Amino acid sequence: MTTRLSLFNSPLLLGFDQFERTLDRIAKNSAEGYPPYNIEQIGDDGLRITLAVAGFTSEDLSVQIEDNQLVIRGRQTDDKSRVYLHRGIAARQFQRSFVLAEGIEVVGCSLDNGLLNIDLTRPMPEPKVRTIKIEQPKKSAGGAMPRTIDVSADGRDD
Repeated sequence: MTTRLSLFNSPLLLGFDQFERTLDRIAKNSAEGYPPYNIEQIGDDGLRITLAVAGFTSEDLSVQIEDNQLVIRGRQTDDKSRVYLHRGIAARQFQRSFVLAEGIEVVGCSLDNGLLNIDLTRPMPEPKVRTIKIEQPKKSAGGAMPRTIDVSADGRDD
């Protein structure tokens, strides 16, 4: 049995278990090498993912958002009427996933000359400040406020 070292095991990092699971999922997906892709920034709040999908038509491709993942799938079918003397371009299927941060939105998708372009926007979040009310202790049944007892270092009440 192997023990995995967690990056988020500090007691000061609360609620990051979902983030850690996402990092594990990304590590598993990064081993895939097909199809090659670029990610570029277009504008202050825009991103573009470009996948090289030569030979695929728009009917062969699927772009979906599943939970917080952008999933691109490609499936080509063999043309049985063709007779190949050499086949170096295989008709193969693929799935490429990208984990999207909270608030990222897909605004468009196009296929042009074998390149699938997916445009995303990253709206700038408004800063949120929330004040938490500090509650006062409730009075006991007799109407008196609970009191604290100071104890000295030698254990005697003062």
